[in-house]
Amino acid sequence: MSNEMKIAILGGGITGLTAAYCLVKKNYQVTIFEKEKVLGGLAVGFKSNDWNWYLERAYHHLFANDYDILNFAKEIGFDKIFFRSPQTASLFNDKTILPLDTPFDLLKFPYLNIIDKLRAGIMITFLKLSPFLSIYEKQTSKKFLKKTMGKNVWNILWQQLFRGKYGDYAEIILASFIWARIKKRTKALGYVEGGFQTFINFIEEQLKSLKVEMLKGYEVGEIKKQGDKFIINNTLYDVVISTLPTPILIKVFQQILPKNYLQKLSKIEYLHALTLILETDKPILNKTYWLNISTSKIPIMGIVQHTNFIDKKNYGNKHISYLGWYLKRENKLMKMKKEELIKFVEPHLRILNS
Repeated sequence: MSNEMKIAILGGGITGLTAAYCLVKKNYQVTIFEKEKVLGGLAVGFKSNDWNWYLERAYHHLFANDYDILNFAKEIGFDKIFFRSPQTASLFNDKTILPLDTPFDLLKFPYLNIIDKLRAGIMITFLKLSPFLSIYEKQTSKKFLKKTMGKNVWNILWQQLFRGKYGDYAEIILASFIWARIKKRTKALGYVEGGFQTFINFIEEQLKSLKVEMLKGYEVGEIKKQGDKFIINNTLYDVVISTLPTPILIKVFQQILPKNYLQKLSKIEYLHALTLILETDKPILNKTYWLNISTSKIPIMGIVQHTNFIDKKNYGNKHISYLGWYLKRENKLMKMKKEELIKFVEPHLRILNS
């Protein structure tokens, strides 16, 4: 029996697609609006002519405890997710790459004394086992880590990671971030056979069979109200669900949301993700999948050597790497063309390979 309630979902990423599936299974009439010509959002993939698998525009993997998406995949009958345990590491002092995956790695770490190692190990274990505590929202990560692990551990292990990830905001990030980061991480990482785009395509086919309307290449400029309903594309909807980034949400809902709420949203400051994808004959990193850059001398936040996780045979036997940054809009890197960005990073990549 069909439910007469009509629901609009703004954004066709995995969150929007999942919401559509759950709602249509409850017999609601669902329409997805996606401004791009393909669904998938940040997980969308592309494929070169000699590749067998899709590659995500921004690096993606799953953790073994990502139960929501794993259970959703199981529910819709998608069985192409697999897990591996690639090496992750950090770069120190320009060119020293050290794994920090296990307690044994921490014990071997040469830049901390035994007391620092014990304090760091005990607190990492505590955070891994700890439920969320209110104290994590009452102090910054810097203050919390210096207090619990010591100043030396903060300076060597954490400080540059926070600066690389958050820039000018590094010292005001709450301790809830570091709790969530450590709590969530698992050694085993998941990926999708064929790339995440195959998962997105599978979901899209499921939604088609369930009669979900998917309007791709349609950007919603503004939503208006008519009584207790919402007008989009000259159609009335009872409910609107937004998965849009907050700055875009503010523009779209300008005529609907209370001004004081819009003002609160507008005060949220954002960093922009910049990703450079490299296809090379030789790997940038020999064994490491994920490399955190823990030195200010190399102006890259991190390097993800995708083909140290997924076999290069799926990408024409080429090595695939992601270089990533989180930046303010006005940062010079945000204005560079890809050729300029490659020229900028090339000398630093040569150091890693020397």
